[in-house]
Amino acid sequence: MQIQANGLHIEVDDQGPPSSPGGPPVLMLMGLGMQLTSWPQPLVDRLVARGRRVVRIDNRDAGLSQGFDAQGVPNLLWATARYLMHLPVQAPYTVADMAADAVGVLDALRIGQADVVGASMGGMIAQGLASH
Repeated sequence: MQIQANGLHIEVDDQGPPSSPGGPPVLMLMGLGMQLTSWPQPLVDRLVARGRRVVRIDNRDAGLSQGFDAQGVPNLLWATARYLMHLPVQAPYTVADMAADAVGVLDALRIGQADVVGASMGGMIAQGLASH
């Protein structure tokens, strides 16, 4: 399902009981360019069987969430070189923006607290949630 979060359309898969008797909901964030379906369904099924609500999202610019194709594809080699030289890097969005998207999804689903699991860059987004 699509949710409006942080001003964007974010694809969300929400499974399990609305209130989690087994603990707070689990928000699952995948890494760069990966879709929510990269989280194995058997893992989700096991969490749900333990009474957890599981929310998986496609990050912005990935999967079925809103893309940023109109802003062009960044030259990752050039951006990395600039970053390593401590020069400013132009990017259409940041990891902090993606963390705000995740908070927006939780807000839209009326989830006040969640356990957050991240893979690869999803882990960086999860760390960014601590500042929200």
